[in-house]
This record gives sequence, structure tokens and C-alpha cells, in this order.
Amino acid sequence: MLRRHFELAERRVLEGEEHIARQREIVARLEDLREPVTLQTARDLLRNMEHAQMLHVTERDRLREFLGH
Repeated sequence: MLRRHFELAERRVLEGEEHIARQREIVARLEDLREPVTLQTARDLLRNMEHAQMLHVTERDRLREFLGH
């Protein structure tokens, strides 16, 4: 059961990295287009994603340490 939680945490971290990379691309494009309201929304979303990613990484690392990896 613990192994499954670790695998899920690992998958969330990898998916989170992909989502954050994509969101950074969106923010960069909006910066080029100078869309202030849309850009702020995209930046807020990116910050939320980065915070969630930090939580996923923390959980994954905690499980990794518990499992002795």
C-alpha cells in the first residue's frame, strides 16, 4: 500500500513538472502579447501550480525516505 502511495506521488511530481512547464510557456506568450488581465490570471495559476508541486515533492520525498530509497 505504501509503495502504491509512493508511485502515485512520483507520478504527480512528474505530471506537475509537465504542467508547470506548459504554464510557463503560456505566461511567456501572454507577456509578449501584453495581455495584462489574462497574464495576471496565468501567473496566479502558475504560482498555485508551483505551490501544489512543492507539496507533491515534499510528500514524495517523505515516502521515499520512509521506504529507504
